[in-house]
Amino acid sequence: MSDFLYTVNGIARTDDQQGKGASRRLRKQNLVPGIIYGGNEEPTSIAIKNNELWKLLENEAFFSNILTIKLDGEEQQAVIKDLQRHPSKGFPMHVDFQRIIKGQKIHMNVPVHLTGREEAPGVKAGGILSTLVTDIEIVCLPSNLPEYLEVDVSNLEIGESLHLTDIKLPEGVVIFELDTDEPVDRTVVNMQAPTVEEVDTDAEEVDASDVPATEQGNDEDEGE
Repeated sequence: MSDFLYTVNGIARTDDQQGKGASRRLRKQNLVPGIIYGGNEEPTSIAIKNNELWKLLENEAFFSNILTIKLDGEEQQAVIKDLQRHPSKGFPMHVDFQRIIKGQKIHMNVPVHLTGREEAPGVKAGGILSTLVTDIEIVCLPSNLPEYLEVDVSNLEIGESLHLTDIKLPEGVVIFELDTDEPVDRTVVNMQAPTVEEVDTDAEEVDASDVPATEQGNDEDEGE
Protein backbone atom coordinates (compact mmCIF):
# COMPACT_ATOMS: atom_id res chain seq x y z
CA MET A 1 0.00 0.00 0.00
CA SER A 2 1.23 3.47 -0.81
CA ASP A 3 2.70 5.67 1.92
CA PHE A 4 0.84 8.57 0.33
CA LEU A 5 -2.21 9.48 2.35
CA TYR A 6 -5.36 10.40 0.43
CA THR A 7 -7.59 12.73 2.41
CA VAL A 8 -11.19 13.54 1.51
CA ASN A 9 -12.70 16.64 3.11
CA GLY A 10 -16.37 15.84 3.56
CA ILE A 11 -19.25 18.19 4.29
CA ALA A 12 -22.16 16.74 6.24
CA ARG A 13 -25.48 16.97 4.41
CA THR A 14 -28.57 18.11 6.27
CA ASP A 15 -32.04 16.56 5.91
CA ASP A 16 -33.08 19.15 3.34
CA GLN A 17 -30.07 18.21 1.21
CA GLN A 18 -31.34 14.67 0.54
CA GLY A 19 -32.98 13.35 -2.62
CA LYS A 20 -32.53 13.88 -6.35
CA GLY A 21 -33.61 17.50 -6.38
CA ALA A 22 -31.24 18.36 -3.57
CA SER A 23 -28.40 16.51 -5.31
CA ARG A 24 -28.92 18.60 -8.43
CA ARG A 25 -28.77 21.77 -6.35
CA LEU A 26 -25.55 20.59 -4.72
CA ARG A 27 -23.94 19.99 -8.11
CA LYS A 28 -24.87 23.51 -9.18
CA GLN A 29 -22.90 24.66 -6.12
CA ASN A 30 -19.90 22.61 -7.36
CA LEU A 31 -20.46 19.95 -4.71
CA VAL A 32 -20.62 16.20 -5.35
CA PRO A 33 -23.07 14.24 -3.16
CA GLY A 34 -21.83 11.04 -1.54
CA ILE A 35 -22.39 8.57 1.28
CA ILE A 36 -20.30 6.71 3.84
CA TYR A 37 -21.65 3.36 5.00
CA GLY A 38 -20.58 0.17 6.73
CA GLY A 39 -18.99 -0.60 10.05
CA ASN A 40 -21.08 -0.26 13.19
CA GLU A 41 -22.42 3.16 12.26
CA GLU A 42 -25.39 4.43 10.31
CA PRO A 43 -24.87 5.62 6.73
CA THR A 44 -23.81 9.27 6.58
CA SER A 45 -24.68 11.55 3.66
CA ILE A 46 -21.87 13.89 2.69
CA ALA A 47 -20.82 16.31 -0.04
CA ILE A 48 -17.36 16.92 -1.47
CA LYS A 49 -16.03 19.95 -3.32
CA ASN A 50 -16.00 19.12 -7.01
CA ASN A 51 -12.49 20.44 -7.71
CA GLU A 52 -11.01 18.55 -4.73
CA LEU A 53 -12.60 15.29 -5.84
CA TRP A 54 -11.43 15.79 -9.45
CA LYS A 55 -7.85 16.18 -8.23
CA LEU A 56 -8.08 12.95 -6.20
CA LEU A 57 -9.61 11.03 -9.10
CA GLU A 58 -6.60 11.83 -11.28
CA ASN A 59 -4.58 9.33 -9.22
CA GLU A 60 -5.18 5.66 -10.03
CA ALA A 61 -4.11 4.72 -6.50
CA PHE A 62 -7.04 6.68 -5.06
CA PHE A 63 -9.27 3.74 -6.04
CA SER A 64 -7.18 1.12 -4.24
CA ASN A 65 -5.98 2.88 -1.10
CA ILE A 66 -7.27 3.36 2.40
CA LEU A 67 -8.68 6.89 2.48
CA THR A 68 -9.02 9.31 5.35
CA ILE A 69 -12.37 11.12 5.33
CA LYS A 70 -12.50 14.24 7.47
CA LEU A 71 -16.02 15.09 8.59
CA ASP A 72 -17.10 17.46 11.37
CA GLY A 73 -13.64 17.48 12.92
CA GLU A 74 -13.40 13.68 13.03
CA GLU A 75 -11.52 11.26 10.78
CA GLN A 76 -12.81 7.98 9.35
CA GLN A 77 -10.95 5.33 7.38
CA ALA A 78 -12.71 4.16 4.24
CA VAL A 79 -12.30 2.93 0.67
CA ILE A 80 -14.12 4.09 -2.42
CA LYS A 81 -16.68 1.50 -3.52
CA ASP A 82 -18.61 3.20 -6.31
CA LEU A 83 -18.33 6.29 -8.47
CA GLN A 84 -21.12 7.48 -10.72
CA ARG A 85 -20.10 9.72 -13.61
CA HIS A 86 -22.14 11.70 -16.10
CA PRO A 87 -22.63 9.35 -19.10
CA SER A 88 -21.35 11.81 -21.71
CA LYS A 89 -19.42 14.53 -19.89
CA GLY A 90 -17.66 12.25 -17.40
CA PHE A 91 -17.83 14.47 -14.34
CA PRO A 92 -18.52 12.77 -10.96
CA MET A 93 -22.18 12.75 -9.91
CA HIS A 94 -22.16 10.60 -6.77
CA VAL A 95 -19.57 8.69 -4.76
CA ASP A 96 -19.89 5.85 -2.23
CA PHE A 97 -17.37 5.10 0.52
CA GLN A 98 -17.23 2.02 2.74
CA ARG A 99 -15.87 2.34 6.27
CA ILE A 100 -12.90 0.22 7.23
CA ILE A 101 -12.97 -1.90 10.38
CA LYS A 102 -9.59 -2.89 11.75
CA GLY A 103 -9.05 -6.63 11.53
CA GLN A 104 -11.93 -7.15 9.09
CA LYS A 105 -11.14 -8.26 5.53
CA ILE A 106 -12.34 -6.20 2.58
CA HIS A 107 -13.13 -6.91 -1.07
CA MET A 108 -11.46 -4.50 -3.48
CA ASN A 109 -10.83 -4.27 -7.21
CA VAL A 110 -7.22 -3.31 -7.88
CA PRO A 111 -5.62 -2.55 -11.27
CA VAL A 112 -3.23 -4.84 -13.12
CA HIS A 113 0.21 -3.47 -14.05
CA LEU A 114 2.32 -5.29 -16.66
CA THR A 115 6.10 -5.38 -16.35
CA GLY A 116 8.81 -6.69 -18.69
CA ARG A 117 6.92 -5.88 -21.88
CA GLU A 118 10.03 -4.78 -23.81
CA GLU A 119 12.03 -7.85 -22.72
CA ALA A 120 9.35 -10.36 -23.76
CA PRO A 121 10.60 -12.71 -26.55
CA GLY A 122 7.18 -12.56 -28.16
CA VAL A 123 7.28 -8.77 -28.45
CA LYS A 124 10.80 -8.91 -29.91
CA ALA A 125 9.51 -11.38 -32.51
CA GLY A 126 6.76 -8.97 -33.55
CA GLY A 127 4.00 -10.47 -31.40
CA ILE A 128 1.09 -8.48 -30.01
CA LEU A 129 0.61 -8.39 -26.24
CA SER A 130 -3.11 -8.42 -25.47
CA THR A 131 -4.41 -7.53 -22.00
CA LEU A 132 -7.70 -9.27 -21.21
CA VAL A 133 -8.04 -8.24 -17.55
CA THR A 134 -7.43 -4.68 -16.34
CA ASP A 135 -8.46 -5.08 -12.70
CA ILE A 136 -8.92 -7.99 -10.29
CA GLU A 137 -11.07 -8.43 -7.20
CA ILE A 138 -8.99 -9.34 -4.17
CA VAL A 139 -9.70 -10.10 -0.51
CA CYS A 140 -7.37 -8.97 2.26
CA LEU A 141 -7.02 -7.04 5.48
CA PRO A 142 -6.90 -3.25 5.03
CA SER A 143 -3.27 -3.21 6.15
CA ASN A 144 -2.34 -5.60 3.29
CA LEU A 145 -4.19 -3.75 0.52
CA PRO A 146 -1.90 -3.31 -2.53
CA GLU A 147 -2.28 -0.41 -4.97
CA TYR A 148 -2.05 -2.84 -7.89
CA LEU A 149 -1.12 -6.40 -8.86
CA GLU A 150 2.06 -6.77 -10.88
CA VAL A 151 2.14 -9.24 -13.77
CA ASP A 152 5.56 -10.06 -15.23
CA VAL A 153 5.33 -10.77 -18.97
CA SER A 154 9.10 -10.74 -19.67
CA ASN A 155 9.19 -14.46 -20.54
CA LEU A 156 6.11 -14.64 -22.77
CA GLU A 157 6.59 -16.25 -26.17
CA ILE A 158 4.13 -15.99 -29.06
CA GLY A 159 1.15 -18.24 -28.34
CA GLU A 160 1.66 -18.19 -24.57
CA SER A 161 -0.56 -16.63 -21.92
CA LEU A 162 -0.71 -15.90 -18.21
CA HIS A 163 -3.65 -16.67 -15.92
CA LEU A 164 -4.81 -15.57 -12.49
CA THR A 165 -2.89 -18.43 -10.89
CA ASP A 166 0.34 -17.11 -12.45
CA ILE A 167 0.18 -13.83 -10.52
CA LYS A 168 2.57 -13.50 -7.59
CA LEU A 169 0.41 -12.13 -4.79
CA PRO A 170 1.54 -9.96 -1.87
CA GLU A 171 1.38 -11.53 1.58
CA GLY A 172 -2.14 -11.85 2.95
CA VAL A 173 -3.84 -11.22 -0.40
CA VAL A 174 -6.04 -13.73 -2.26
CA ILE A 175 -7.86 -13.44 -5.57
CA PHE A 176 -11.59 -13.76 -5.01
CA GLU A 177 -12.26 -15.81 -8.16
CA LEU A 178 -9.70 -18.41 -7.08
CA ASP A 179 -10.97 -18.61 -3.50
CA THR A 180 -14.49 -19.87 -4.26
CA ASP A 181 -16.03 -23.34 -4.42
CA GLU A 182 -15.77 -23.17 -8.22
CA PRO A 183 -12.53 -21.28 -8.99
CA VAL A 184 -12.25 -19.52 -12.37
CA ASP A 185 -8.67 -19.21 -13.61
CA ARG A 186 -9.15 -16.48 -16.17
CA THR A 187 -6.56 -15.51 -18.77
CA VAL A 188 -5.02 -12.17 -17.83
CA VAL A 189 -2.75 -11.54 -20.81
CA ASN A 190 -1.65 -13.40 -23.94
CA MET A 191 0.92 -13.00 -26.69
CA GLN A 192 -0.64 -13.19 -30.12
CA ALA A 193 1.10 -13.79 -33.43
CA PRO A 194 1.64 -10.66 -35.53
CA THR A 195 -1.11 -9.83 -37.98
CA VAL A 196 0.02 -10.24 -41.59
CA GLU A 197 -1.92 -8.43 -44.27
CA GLU A 198 -2.58 -10.72 -47.22
CA VAL A 199 -1.65 -9.46 -50.67
CA ASP A 200 -3.66 -10.62 -53.69
CA THR A 201 -0.93 -11.99 -55.96
CA ASP A 202 -3.52 -13.26 -58.48
CA ALA A 203 -4.59 -9.78 -59.51
CA GLU A 204 -4.28 -9.48 -63.32
CA GLU A 205 -2.59 -6.54 -64.96
CA VAL A 206 -5.02 -4.27 -66.74
CA ASP A 207 -4.46 -3.93 -70.46
CA ALA A 208 -4.97 -0.51 -71.99
CA SER A 209 -7.49 -2.00 -74.39
CA ASP A 210 -9.67 -2.99 -71.42
CA VAL A 211 -10.00 0.62 -70.25
CA PRO A 212 -13.13 2.39 -71.59
CA ALA A 213 -12.37 4.94 -74.30
CA THR A 214 -13.97 7.71 -72.21
CA GLU A 215 -11.37 7.19 -69.48
CA GLN A 216 -8.50 6.99 -71.95
CA GLY A 217 -9.54 10.31 -73.40
CA ASN A 218 -9.41 12.07 -70.07
CA ASP A 219 -5.59 12.25 -70.15
CA GLU A 220 -5.63 13.71 -73.64
CA ASP A 221 -8.19 16.33 -72.66
CA GLU A 222 -6.11 17.42 -69.71
CA GLY A 223 -3.11 17.99 -71.99
CA GLU A 224 -5.07 20.39 -74.26
